[in-house]
Amino acid sequence: SMQCFPGLVLALSSLLGALALLQLSLYLRVPSRYGKHEERLCRPRGRLPARCAWFLQELPSFLVPALLLALRSPPRLEPLGCRLLCCLFCWHYFYRTFIYPFFTRGRPFPLQLLFFGMLFCIYNGFLQGYYLIYCAEYPNNWCTDIRFTSGLLLFLLGMGINIHSDLLLRQLRKPGEVTYKIPQGGLFTYVSGANYFGEIVEWFGFAIATWSLPAFAFAFFTLCCIGPRAYHHHRYYLKTFTDYPKSRKALIPFVF
Repeated sequence: SMQCFPGLVLALSSLLGALALLQLSLYLRVPSRYGKHEERLCRPRGRLPARCAWFLQELPSFLVPALLLALRSPPRLEPLGCRLLCCLFCWHYFYRTFIYPFFTRGRPFPLQLLFFGMLFCIYNGFLQGYYLIYCAEYPNNWCTDIRFTSGLLLFLLGMGINIHSDLLLRQLRKPGEVTYKIPQGGLFTYVSGANYFGEIVEWFGFAIATWSLPAFAFAFFTLCCIGPRAYHHHRYYLKTFTDYPKSRKALIPFVF
């Protein structure tokens, strides 16, 4: 049976933090080339339909923790706080794997980005699952701890914002359309990247609820990865649409 190695958790978490800084340095000035930021003359070779690509990319983040749980003997069912935290992570990726892809109307996705996305989901799925299933130690009353309750509320709020914002983005396009329009409603009233803002809030909530280095490293990675993308989306909208609301911020309401 697999055992907990704290040194492995520390090393993988530290590497995740370093990858976050690398993402920030690579994409702060130039956006990653897919979706609205891809080159206009870019040929559609080496791409998968968006629905298939999102399914394949997100699947490891759901399967890897489930496999780690299945491999643990005896199965870890206590304490309740640990079980709930693992369920939160898997719940997010169940939605991203089995629900979100079948409603998305995005453009075909580059295979190269899909490959790196899958690698990251395997890596992070292992790190978060391994820590929660084999290493985490929580007191029996963790579910009433202020860190758990406040983190859970943030997680649920962020997930709600993320799902609602995705719904508003989907409604901008009719089936078969690939043109971009100005998002309206919800938190888009205040920020250009409402869906990204929701996901960042979600994972910082998860980090507070788990109070663990792996979760904080993942939240930091999320901020460094999709934060710059929200910024570039904002610049794209301002440049493309003359009537784009000037009061909107890039990512965080009333700040940026």
